[in-house]
Amino acid sequence: MPHSASAKKRNRQNLRNRERNRAIKSEIKTKIRGVLTAISSGDVATAKEQFRGMARATDRAASSGTIHRNRAARIKSRISARVKNAEKGTGSAAPTKGRKVASKGSAKSS
Repeated sequence: MPHSASAKKRNRQNLRNRERNRAIKSEIKTKIRGVLTAISSGDVATAKEQFRGMARATDRAASSGTIHRNRAARIKSRISARVKNAEKGTGSAAPTKGRKVASKGSAKSS
């Protein structure tokens, strides 16, 4: 428990900011879920529209410092790839893998 006045105030600020940050993060997750739901139902136009709202929300959260700017970029990149795959008519809404994963046996041993 904080004892000094400044520590009590800092505790109040932390609680208030925590609630605000949680609400913003929850909003982003809800918007991501909306885009993915639209993609899985095959509605590309709705997915594009919801993607714009989701991108706006992630950029706003990154600019305020709620989430890191690289995380916002990563979220937008991954969801954008899924929207583009859905637009192409690919069977899966999951993005294609751009990198190769090394198998266990191919590791160089010394």
